[in-house]
Amino acid sequence: MNYNLLSGGDLAFIGDAYYELYIREYLINKGITSLKRLHNESVKYVSRTSQAKFINILMPELLEEEIDIYKRGRNYNYKDKTSEYINASGFEALIGYLYLQKDNIRLDFFMNKIIKMVEENE
Repeated sequence: MNYNLLSGGDLAFIGDAYYELYIREYLINKGITSLKRLHNESVKYVSRTSQAKFINILMPELLEEEIDIYKRGRNYNYKDKTSEYINASGFEALIGYLYLQKDNIRLDFFMNKIIKMVEENE
């Protein structure tokens, strides 16, 4: 399938699922077993506030093609028009696109950078 033909919403849909599962697995592998703590820790990564912040920090690292995908995710016709939600959706679209392209090098690069950002701010 040509993933360039998917809408920003489609890419964000898959990106959201991949990203959340990645973060949940990361937290479990850290040895966190309390459901309440797992939830509280995951919010630091997966909330739209966090995702909007991450994409703004990562923007200088994006390749031209990745910026285009991010913008496609941002420009999708969402009901929630807040800039935070739109930026988070662009972030998820980028993650979804990289996942579908099986670009594990870029995914790992971004995920490691995000995890480092969160952990340094604790």
